[in-house]
Amino acid sequence: MQSHAYVAIVTLLALLVYFWMGLQVGRARAKCGIAAPAMTGDPVLERTIRAHYNTLEWLPLFLVPLWLFAIYWNDLWAAAIGLVWIAGRIVYQLGYVADPKKREAGFLIQALAVAVLLFGSLGRAVYVLAVTGA
Repeated sequence: MQSHAYVAIVTLLALLVYFWMGLQVGRARAKCGIAAPAMTGDPVLERTIRAHYNTLEWLPLFLVPLWLFAIYWNDLWAAAIGLVWIAGRIVYQLGYVADPKKREAGFLIQALAVAVLLFGSLGRAVYVLAVTGA
């Protein structure tokens, strides 16, 4: 039985990055002087919130294939690709908050990582099903 410890660590790191992004929203609120529940009023706050929400939107697309890739292929490779996704989300967040035009690089990095995990795990699952019939 594989331990999947590497993927477990990457999963927790991804959640810590998401938590950090949430803290950045609070920090932006304090800096702009806009208290919750207001979501608008300052472009930096709005971009910080969007980067945080966009990451939440991508988490299921990342976490499910991450674990399936680890199960069907390899824990270490899944974890390595997961670290690329995390780096991409950080680049995305920092770029988006600075200037929306600077978010593309981070988006492409994380989207490619998800594509590898998603299509890699799907392809392997279909292959296993075709070979074993179960």
